[in-house]
Amino acid sequence: MFRKILIANRGEIAVRVIRTCRAMGITAAVVYSDADRASLHVRLADEAVRIGPSPAHESYLHIERILKAARDSGADAIHPGYGFLSENAEFVEACDRAGLTFIGPTAAAMRLMGSKTRAREAMMAAGVPVVPGTTEPAASFDEALEAARAIGFPVMLKAAGGGGGKGMRLVASAAEMAPEYEQARGEARQAFGNPEIYIEKAIVKPRHIEVQILADAYGNVIHLWERECSLQRRHQKALEEAPAPLVDEHPSLRERITKAGVEAASAAGYVNAGTVEFLADAEGRFYFLEMNTRLQVEHPVTEMITRLDLVREQIRIAAGAKLPLLQEDVGLHGHAIECRVYAEDPDNQFFPSPGEITSLTEPGGPGVRVDSGAYEGWSVPMEYDPLIAKLVVWDKDRDSAVARLRTALREYNVTGIRTTLGFFRDIVEDEEFRAGRIDTGFIGRWMERRALPRSDEAARRIAVVGAGVQFLRTAAQSTRKSGLPASAWKRAGRDALLR
Repeated sequence: MFRKILIANRGEIAVRVIRTCRAMGITAAVVYSDADRASLHVRLADEAVRIGPSPAHESYLHIERILKAARDSGADAIHPGYGFLSENAEFVEACDRAGLTFIGPTAAAMRLMGSKTRAREAMMAAGVPVVPGTTEPAASFDEALEAARAIGFPVMLKAAGGGGGKGMRLVASAAEMAPEYEQARGEARQAFGNPEIYIEKAIVKPRHIEVQILADAYGNVIHLWERECSLQRRHQKALEEAPAPLVDEHPSLRERITKAGVEAASAAGYVNAGTVEFLADAEGRFYFLEMNTRLQVEHPVTEMITRLDLVREQIRIAAGAKLPLLQEDVGLHGHAIECRVYAEDPDNQFFPSPGEITSLTEPGGPGVRVDSGAYEGWSVPMEYDPLIAKLVVWDKDRDSAVARLRTALREYNVTGIRTTLGFFRDIVEDEEFRAGRIDTGFIGRWMERRALPRSDEAARRIAVVGAGVQFLRTAAQSTRKSGLPASAWKRAGRDALLR
């Protein structure tokens, strides 16, 4: 087993890995930038190494500085968390050359599954269902348009070099193709340094279902059931749960989709923890979307229903251990839901809300877990992703888990910054959500419905102001006739507006 692990990340995931290292008797070292000098992961770690200025490309994305931190701290392994360098094959190879164990998959598997087009080809060869689409990036706009017409609108334009919603565009008709194609290429170039775009058939009202897998270096691959991540905003996940509510409507789906997840990981020669993502339609048909070659943000919901520590299993596999479980040993207990708590303002287009947390009260009790990188008095930096915590709840079934989530959200209080907690408090009251009738467009439709009462409120306020103005005019005329001073009718008008 490793003696010391360097955690090449920050925030709540660094804290999460620190805690498992401690439980395993492994020394936890972390890295930090200037912006994170006072962060919680720095406070909790056994050792902390500064790696540079605040910008990510000068710190958390700087391979040589992270490798130097590992050498200086005497670490023998690196855990990448998620984001930053966690899916960078060059970083994996650099760790190998430096004699450090990378806690994750091989560079070869990462490159295969990191390429959308190569991954599609590999899945098709393995018999895993794939969304109809191109297997190679379009060489030109004309080629992209021809492919879209052959597949049939609506289609999705997707960046070949990465995911996370960047470089992704829904195109409903040929008339929309040109501007969306150029915008997708521009986003893909900026996000991944690769403007290539491929085309897929758009699934109407899709559900996002993913399968958590574990694989060791001896050819053993198991799944840890499925998660549903259909509640998304601009293709970014907001709320995740396990097991998937869609399975209640299609009982055979679980066996089929988990089997496909294992087959996908086996076809990629995958080792360590990973997630195979699928899109499913209302009839229970599903199609391979991509594979995330790392630990997922939403891994806690799987931990809650399986009673396993995924970070512990990652570390054991990287150290050369065999999987301790057979597939039949993996239990499925109850239902878990996770809310991603961001320092964002939902009332201002989810604009980031950095700044000092002046007070913080986190919920607790049975079945409640908060994975957090925040504390009272800490200033959320503006340089990084604004995720500050994950609220996770568990109970015997989905209805009970939703009820527990409602209580936990009421107890959770953060002041000094704006957060998405209020957004989730509203979501859990929605009848469609509580019934499990969700898809990837749910939040967009919900926000449109939510905007209607605001329009009514705005109209009411305009009417009040109009009435106040009319009152001022009438009062002015009356007071002039009566000989009262102007201040008297001004006060009367002010009082009317306040009413």
